Amino acid sequence: CIKLSCLCLFKGCPSDSGDENVERGNWSSKREYMLSMIGYAVGLGNVWRFPYLAYKNGGGAFLIPYTIMLAVAGIPLFFVESSFGQFCSQGPINVWKAVPMLQGVGVAMMLVSTLVTIYYNVIIAYSLYYLFVSFQSHLPWSCSSGSWNCTSTPGGRCNESVFGGSAALPVCNVVLQRSAGMDETGPVLWHLALCLLLAWVLIGAALFKGIKSSGKVVYFTAIFPYVVLIILLVRGLTLEGALDGIEYYIGTKSDLSKLSEAGVWKDAATQIFFSLSIASGGVTALSSYNKFHNNCYKDSIVVCVTNCATSVFAGFAIFSILGHMAHVYQKPVSEVANAGFGLAFIAYPDALSQLPVAPLWSVLFFFMLLTLGLDSQFASIEVISTCLQDSFPTILKSGRGFVTASVCIVLFLLGLPCITRAGIYWVTLIDHFCSGWVLLVAGLLEFIGLFYIYGGNRFIEDIEMMIGTKSALFWLWWRICWFALTPLVLLVILAWSWYTFTPPTYGPVGYPSWALSLGWCMITFCLMWIPAVAVRRVLGARGNLWQRLKAACTATDDWGPYLDRHRGERYSRQRKRDTVELHADVFVIANNDICP
Repeated sequence: CIKLSCLCLFKGCPSDSGDENVERGNWSSKREYMLSMIGYAVGLGNVWRFPYLAYKNGGGAFLIPYTIMLAVAGIPLFFVESSFGQFCSQGPINVWKAVPMLQGVGVAMMLVSTLVTIYYNVIIAYSLYYLFVSFQSHLPWSCSSGSWNCTSTPGGRCNESVFGGSAALPVCNVVLQRSAGMDETGPVLWHLALCLLLAWVLIGAALFKGIKSSGKVVYFTAIFPYVVLIILLVRGLTLEGALDGIEYYIGTKSDLSKLSEAGVWKDAATQIFFSLSIASGGVTALSSYNKFHNNCYKDSIVVCVTNCATSVFAGFAIFSILGHMAHVYQKPVSEVANAGFGLAFIAYPDALSQLPVAPLWSVLFFFMLLTLGLDSQFASIEVISTCLQDSFPTILKSGRGFVTASVCIVLFLLGLPCITRAGIYWVTLIDHFCSGWVLLVAGLLEFIGLFYIYGGNRFIEDIEMMIGTKSALFWLWWRICWFALTPLVLLVILAWSWYTFTPPTYGPVGYPSWALSLGWCMITFCLMWIPAVAVRRVLGARGNLWQRLKAACTATDDWGPYLDRHRGERYSRQRKRDTVELHADVFVIANNDICP
């Protein structure tokens, strides 16, 4: 017994929960990990962005570039990130012990996740408010007798362009009370502030015990959206005009000539990249809690295919009901289909208001948006908490609940400007600047760091330590993608985004120069840590410039699998000195014959 106690004290022993990594913890089951990953990847963009992109870019023809980009960009990067985090059981910052000079990439991922989390939870607050006001016999945004005029709403006035420009369908202004521009901030809207607070309380409660608690919540939040989409699709297909909507979406009106346009391929690649939530740290953070020999290859394929299939499936549910709405208003589908906020908070709610028992359908739809948003938020907050705990293990290791609560409180306060009368302008500004170039740069540097500095063959050997040895033919496709195709796609998207950059607008409303400068400052704030950390690593090394660069690009002594029993011969020598020092007391005890 004493011997077992000694081994548990210094090397860790299995816990009652079945965790092989007692110090960090593991997912309670493979199901919880997969549901969390699917919930993280499948978000609001699958419902409000992909269907519109497919409709705009040739309908069914858009599936061709979309599938190709999934194969050459989406799955390869997802596989890299899930393998990277699982191999060393570390978050987005500490994984870069493999290439210390690029540790700033992890910092950039954490910061951009923080900024995105701020505005993303505001969208969840919108969903909560719409959900609450749906519990009444007459929906506030419903239109009477098929007209284009909102019915009166107590406590609010109506405006044709709350979420968008003049092309937006009417919706009641009681939700946002939008000002004329970003210069007119106005007061915090108390009803949205309460919804935002509730959203953060839900997230904090679900993550209070980390993956042990969030893993239970995702059984509902990851599955419920599929139930609602199936219900909406079945209901939509029974409506008059539904087939017209599907024809516009992905039917016989597909335009193959669109494939000759570069913008279509760029939209497909961009949608794949952002839909899978890669290069933002979430995939790495969630996979870091896997057991070492988990088959991350199969997981990556399943999650990526499920995510993209969900996008296609959601489009049928959305456009079947939009087709009915176009039939009611006697207008083309193109005039009732909007992108982004307009689709989720104007066009689709207005379409649902035309159905019998409209409040029921509205409650289901906004509750679905809520669960979709919460799943993505769970992973984003996990990125921040994991990075903090990995960076300061001595201080924060035992205070998971305190870390989560503190992060939620701080982000709630930072999100208050987004729920003023100018709040929607802040949401659009952060979305436009932060969820683009930073992620593309981080993703590109991931490939450069792992496959050209750390070594692609070495990384493949690391993966084989987890999933077993594979044939050269198996790795052929991945080598082609990792060494050439995927980095090239990311570079082209980055260059194209820079070349086609236009200042953001919200409908017809432009942004003042100070707001645009603030947007560039947010990008700079996220990216500046990459060169800053690189310079610090080089200056902290010894020797001439070449020796310093080489040292900054060499993996640290403690890089490798987290647990000693997984390190094998390849990594055992790196920690030999630390192991001897760590277990010196064990040897002394054994010499005293206390442990036989």
